[in-house]
Amino acid sequence: MKSPRISCSARMISPLLLALLALPLALVGCGDDQAPKTDTRSADRPAPVTDAAPKPAPPPAESSSPTLTATPDLTPAPSSPAEGKSAAMAPSMAPRNKYKAGEDPEFAKSCGWPVNCTAPLPGAILPQKRIVAYYGNPNSRRMGALGEYEKDEMLRRLMGEAERWEQADPSLPVQPALHLIAVVAQDKPGKAGKYRMIMPDEVVNRVYGWAKEANAVMFIDIQTGHDDIRAILPRFEWILKNPDVHLGIDPEFNLIKSGKIPGTKIGTYDAADINYVSGYLAELVQKYNLPPKVFTVHRFTRNGVTNSRNIQLRPEVQIVMHMDGWGAPWLKRDSYKDYVVAEPVQYTGFKLFYHNDTKKGDPLMAPEDVLRLKPKPLYIQYQ
Repeated sequence: MKSPRISCSARMISPLLLALLALPLALVGCGDDQAPKTDTRSADRPAPVTDAAPKPAPPPAESSSPTLTATPDLTPAPSSPAEGKSAAMAPSMAPRNKYKAGEDPEFAKSCGWPVNCTAPLPGAILPQKRIVAYYGNPNSRRMGALGEYEKDEMLRRLMGEAERWEQADPSLPVQPALHLIAVVAQDKPGKAGKYRMIMPDEVVNRVYGWAKEANAVMFIDIQTGHDDIRAILPRFEWILKNPDVHLGIDPEFNLIKSGKIPGTKIGTYDAADINYVSGYLAELVQKYNLPPKVFTVHRFTRNGVTNSRNIQLRPEVQIVMHMDGWGAPWLKRDSYKDYVVAEPVQYTGFKLFYHNDTKKGDPLMAPEDVLRLKPKPLYIQYQ
């Protein structure tokens, strides 16, 4: 059942400052479309690869063994003079403003915040709680905090972040989460030519077990490469039918239209793709009598999501537009303002990169910094 998207009152497009890329991910030196199962001798450590064994209806498998790595950082060329504006010029040329970018409540209101939508159904996480998630893959220390640390240390750190957020905003309890990259874009096409690797069910179940141990929810994250979300999403019904498993999709790595190799160009999703996914999730909620699903969409460029006004809201699904860019705090606030606040959908998220945000000597934004944004993000992700 589809319900029409409730339109926002006004859209203001601010001058654009270029957002840096989120760290592109790829599986280097591997041609597999379906990742072989990993050795289960230790659920706490990445293990060597052995035999191939997917569960339901996998794509053709190949025999080479994957090594999860990260592709080089990419910084796209400016598409307009506004996008290429130097950050160093801004302080001297811009008029004084009592709010930093992304923090002005009047700007948010003029764009249509808060979005007028139906009251949350029973069991909904948002907006009664704030989700704080660790993102990554247990087979890679370079993809994010979820895999960078051993399981016990990772969960301890996640709980520490959750506590910091509750202290910074006592009005909202925190729901911890593990956000697993379950389909990883890669720079090799594989036998099916899809430029993506599906993690085996053993890896998914392992992370799901960690989430349960920590009273956390879990997110399945999909980087499609050259695959179609309509073909790959049903592959995960077996785990998404659980009430504490939610979904994320990454436009950066949806490259069917351009035909480019993941990591060489930023991809995109249209409202039609997002509406398909939310419709699929709504059907799962109805089919299995589940609480609403949280559905995160990563975004850090203008064209990362097209025709956002046509995105449909459904009572069974809670859509989070998640600011996924990395860089200095001023740049992250600019990206949040230009790509999330200016085009309201339903709820907002904000990613913090332990390494990329600080690699040039900038501080990692604290919860108190992020909470100054308007609207306040309800989904926080650490990578």
